[in-house]
Amino acid sequence: MKRTINKILFPVVAVCSLAVSGLPALHIPGNQAEAAKNAPENTGQKHLALGYPDLKEARETSKLANGVTYTKIVRGEASKNDFFTVDVDFVKTEEEAATLSESLSKQGYHPFVDRISNRASDDKEKGDLGLLVRAGKFKTEQEAKELQLKLTSDGYSGLRVVFSGEDGQKTSGPWVVDVLEVNPKIYKGNIVPELSNDEIPGREKLTSMASRDQALAGINGGYFVMGENDGTTGDLAGISVVGGKVLSEAVNGRSSFIFSSDGSKSDIASVSTEQKAASSDGSVREVDGLNRKPGLIRGCGGTGGDSPTEKPKHDFSCKDPSELIAFTPEFGKKTVSGDGVEAVLDKAGKVLELRTTRGGDIPQDGTVLSGTDEATQWLLAHAKKGMKVNVSVGVSADGKRLEANKTTNIINGGPRLVKDGKISINTAAEGFHWAEDPEFYYRFGEKRNPRTLVGIKPDGHLLLVTVNGRAPGYSVGANFKESAAIMKSLGAKDAMNLDGGGSTTMTVGHEMVTRPSDATGEREVGDAILLLPR
Repeated sequence: MKRTINKILFPVVAVCSLAVSGLPALHIPGNQAEAAKNAPENTGQKHLALGYPDLKEARETSKLANGVTYTKIVRGEASKNDFFTVDVDFVKTEEEAATLSESLSKQGYHPFVDRISNRASDDKEKGDLGLLVRAGKFKTEQEAKELQLKLTSDGYSGLRVVFSGEDGQKTSGPWVVDVLEVNPKIYKGNIVPELSNDEIPGREKLTSMASRDQALAGINGGYFVMGENDGTTGDLAGISVVGGKVLSEAVNGRSSFIFSSDGSKSDIASVSTEQKAASSDGSVREVDGLNRKPGLIRGCGGTGGDSPTEKPKHDFSCKDPSELIAFTPEFGKKTVSGDGVEAVLDKAGKVLELRTTRGGDIPQDGTVLSGTDEATQWLLAHAKKGMKVNVSVGVSADGKRLEANKTTNIINGGPRLVKDGKISINTAAEGFHWAEDPEFYYRFGEKRNPRTLVGIKPDGHLLLVTVNGRAPGYSVGANFKESAAIMKSLGAKDAMNLDGGGSTTMTVGHEMVTRPSDATGEREVGDAILLLPR
């Protein structure tokens, strides 16, 4: 149930054995290859703080435009001690691990247990995160998959084939890191957020967006809804501001990247939003969300009684049967259909129509307020035809009101990695640790995954960075701590994590320079950050 306000408000893991010989040749697209080939190796740059300090590191840098460089970094080499194995279960106690291991041994398997000791830096709990019961050590992934099938036939479920090099312990790599550095004082183009398909619903490949806009380069953006069971597919799971207009509400308290299109201003801050609908009869009600399916809040972090939490909770959809959602033309032609009531507003906030069901047209220069459950009663009482309803959205950054203009943009993400030149990872606070399921943080934050990162240097230069991963022998990926170390090594004063995993993509021109980690290839994403020439 929502609150109605009757007055106007103003605005440790063991490792062992896969031998992979050689590193991949570096590849830079198009006419950048020759310039990169002639670039000197490690000319004064600080080595990435990854793995052992004496690892070999090679860099190839090319100039994309005045004020924009692209660098591919390869560090380390495949370890002969890494191997493929099958994760059977993640358990909390030694007794559980011993019982499962005994059962596996009796069935002729060869289990071993890895103790996971590393917790999130801001986790209030102490002690081990849990224990991983694993079976088999193989040189090839296929051998591990065969064991997985055999375990499945013996009644085990939830099995994962994993590569030990992707665990969080020290390794020799290798890592492949792609870096775009933008000097906004020299670069004459624009730095813009780009919605997939130029609207909120649906997803699109970064290569498609880059080609459509003739981008100089780009990276994937923030978190988004993957499928309709979690809301509106493609909806940004967190704040989205494009050209000063708020298109998606924040996961309150989570880090976001704030930047102007001309690059003159940039910041990484903890962002929150507050949305209200104020009727001309004096009644004010909270607006729960913007441009999304009512009732499903991806990433949580909302207000008004969302269940089970109003705190950020990553990769989770909180629920609320009673919501008021504002739809703008950026959502497309129609709102989400279903039971409830809709008020159609013109650009001045005048109620043109009150619909008794959801799923109608969105006016090109207006707004639709869509209500479910209790919110329908508010609309029926306070959004009658001819009345006015003012919809306002306030954005705060680090607790202070953000004054936006037409050049202001915000991309969601999290967690923060570097603050004021120091590694500062607020993993638990931003919802990347689930107290009831410690394995979630292990899989998401402690294991190495592909990552997309953004940072700001003391001189205002922007760093757009991708770390390839889930590619044994090519690049092992990075965990949160390694991601922070990468950004600090590159000179970032402030840095944060964007959407990663299969979403991690970078383009130079129209060509993808990263290696997709999804078996199906490049993933369609919700939004992107593009460098556009003027």
